[in-house]
Amino acid sequence: MSLSSPRAPSLIESIGLGGAACIFTVNFTHPIELVKTRMQVTGNGLGHVISGTFRNEGVGAFWKGIVWAWGREGSYASIKLGAYAPVRDAIGAGDKNSPFILKFAAGAITGGVGSIIGNPFDVLKTMAQANAGESAGLTSLVSNLYKDQGISGFYRGISANIMRACVLNATKMGCYDISKGYVAEATGWKRKDPRTSFLSATLAGFFMTITVSPFDRIRTQLMNQPTDKEIYTGFADCAAKTIKEGGVMSLWRGFIPIWARFAPTATIQLLTIEALYEAFGFKSL
Repeated sequence: MSLSSPRAPSLIESIGLGGAACIFTVNFTHPIELVKTRMQVTGNGLGHVISGTFRNEGVGAFWKGIVWAWGREGSYASIKLGAYAPVRDAIGAGDKNSPFILKFAAGAITGGVGSIIGNPFDVLKTMAQANAGESAGLTSLVSNLYKDQGISGFYRGISANIMRACVLNATKMGCYDISKGYVAEATGWKRKDPRTSFLSATLAGFFMTITVSPFDRIRTQLMNQPTDKEIYTGFADCAAKTIKEGGVMSLWRGFIPIWARFAPTATIQLLTIEALYEAFGFKSL
């Protein structure tokens, strides 16, 4: 092997670059996430939520909770994206012809671990985004949640979040990894070609929306419960009550903004981490 051949990044290196890619991306996609969250919580349509938020709170409201989003991306997302390649290689799924299920498993492992670490930021971000009134200060949001529910309050919705993260990251990284092989073979482009990454990430974003939407809806409902009141006892109870109230298809409420967030999020994140890998002399995903 040539001394100049790119090497695989270490776990820590890859997580660091993954975190950088995710924090960079969320600044662009946070407004879409806010609209999606409010649609899920209120049941209002896309146009109503966007116009109401802008009219009543101003353009800055679309970035409510961005501080917590940075924390979430720097913890949860850095692991789910950055740790994927090292974990994939460690379980023997690094080859382009490796079984699909192994690539999915690598995504599920890193997504699940990341969700446990990032859950407190997810809870605070969801609460801040769903609040249509005056923004609560960072300190008051944390202190009120801790006073009413203790440490467990920061892990509300953890079961739904873990399931969501496993499904999301397995679909995202598994489909992206597999799609790169098909796209490269069909077009003649290299795996590290930005065009290959773009098309593969777009496909991954679409399939992510289909598989993750129900888990995302239930997670939002669980995390957005009042700090001083428990509406749902857990994942199953929340799912049952949500379906009873709005029907099965209500689990896909907010599908358009979810897709509008997932597609660019996956694309920007994956293009960014691929660019960072190349800049640091690491081999492509």
